[in-house]
Amino acid sequence: MSRAPRILCVGALTQDTIFRLEQLPRGAGKFIPAEAVQNAAGMASSAATAARRQGAVVSLWASVGDDMLGTELTAELTAEGIDCSGVRRVAGARSAIATILVDAAGERMIVPFYDPRATTPPDALPFDLSGFDAVLTDVRWPGAAALALQGAKKAGIPAILDIDVAARPILEDLLPHATHIVASEPAAAILCGEVAVEEAVSMLHARTGVFVAITAGGAGTYWRDEATGAIRHTPAPKITPVDTLAAGDVFHGSFAVGLAEGWDMERTIRFASAAAALKCLKFGGRLGAPTRTETTAMLEGQPV
Repeated sequence: MSRAPRILCVGALTQDTIFRLEQLPRGAGKFIPAEAVQNAAGMASSAATAARRQGAVVSLWASVGDDMLGTELTAELTAEGIDCSGVRRVAGARSAIATILVDAAGERMIVPFYDPRATTPPDALPFDLSGFDAVLTDVRWPGAAALALQGAKKAGIPAILDIDVAARPILEDLLPHATHIVASEPAAAILCGEVAVEEAVSMLHARTGVFVAITAGGAGTYWRDEATGAIRHTPAPKITPVDTLAAGDVFHGSFAVGLAEGWDMERTIRFASAAAALKCLKFGGRLGAPTRTETTAMLEGQPV
């Protein structure tokens, strides 16, 4: 592709307050963090940041309240270089917030709050998708996700669904609209039950007929090769994680870039895996999303 790919990300925009502790709390008490940070985040917003840092032109369609926090979140992502003109402001609603605790091994505990008034279904898609190269949606604003995925399919561009933990009816409703499904292992278990990851990939493909991948954290990514029908495994880079928060979102944003640029699936997944691994080396959720140069260097075995 001779120009930067243009990607629309649809879904969550929250304020994350992240605390780094030696270990996650096991009961009530007061816990003093070693480090803390607060930033605009959420699945779609973190993916948008990743895609932007990988060189894409990115627009975000999200929904926030008409409070001061909504103004601050939008301004922060605009400063990242993301087009936030499509962010909806809902009168009387509160913008989403989340508190995240991260332990010394990089694992986390997340407590989010979404005001139902801010996630009411939109009336229409506020973008002409003919100028986009891919659409990526999460499951946090289902009505918008369905419209965006449908619009992407109509425009003949990848309609990528990031499936994470949510109520099963929401996941079931969104599945038919995607051309590419990338699910977390816990989300796949909601849809397929407690089966092996490879079997879950096959089950989701049998139900939808589209590309399916399941991310399994440090165990890598399992995906269906459309050319051969085989279930393949792409290992994750071996790292010692500092913070796994937003690693999946960085994977999805980088995956969307690879698809938009027309790469083959193996290259796309290796690229997304490298970007997610690099994010895990930095504390701060989406703030750790790497640049294109850093990701390419990891793939080439260079110091980053």
